[in-house]
Amino acid sequence: MKKTKHLLLVVICTAFVTVSFAQHKNYNIKNGIGIQGGITQFDIITDNFETKSSTGFLGGLTASVDIPHRWYNVSYNIQLSENNIDIAAFSLTNPTKEFVEYKMFTAQISFLFHIKLISNNVTLDVGPMLQYNSELELKDESKEGYIVANYDNLLTEDITDISKFNANGAIGISGGFGSFLLRAQYVYGFTNILGKLNDNDFNLNNSDRFEGNQSLMAFTAIITF
Repeated sequence: MKKTKHLLLVVICTAFVTVSFAQHKNYNIKNGIGIQGGITQFDIITDNFETKSSTGFLGGLTASVDIPHRWYNVSYNIQLSENNIDIAAFSLTNPTKEFVEYKMFTAQISFLFHIKLISNNVTLDVGPMLQYNSELELKDESKEGYIVANYDNLLTEDITDISKFNANGAIGISGGFGSFLLRAQYVYGFTNILGKLNDNDFNLNNSDRFEGNQSLMAFTAIITF
């Protein structure tokens, strides 16, 4: 009798497990590695300087995870870029303002959610980004000694040592077919990229703190393997 009960219990448990597994579908989750490249439009949103955005370029790698049974996919991205910005200044011999060119190299790591608007062909992309960047570097050394507009004694070379680590947020849209995507992305800096300038004693007549948030538009093409 006991053997019969044990046998019946095994049969019931086996049937339950079999039915449970049968109710679950097999999903083919796909991983991909891709390369990306494109152009950037960089600016710093600040009341301290008069700025003008300028064009740069970027390249990088992406690792994507395609999740068919979810309303989103995810990706990890590494980008290297050279971003350019123009800041108004004037020389002692000529008080007429002109825009002085600076460049900045960045390395960015981001984790993005890709919300499926039209399957995988059109997605809304959003996520956090960590950035390490170089100093602002004068592209023309002959502009050293120029005075930054809105100040009496702040020189163009004084404002190069900006904050190196920054946290950003990224939002954009991607579209394409198969392994080819085009992406438009906006990146906003949550941290004060000019914060490190406040550590210096420039002896300025203007006592306002240096505050600025980076603003970046990126237009890239992505090929996934």
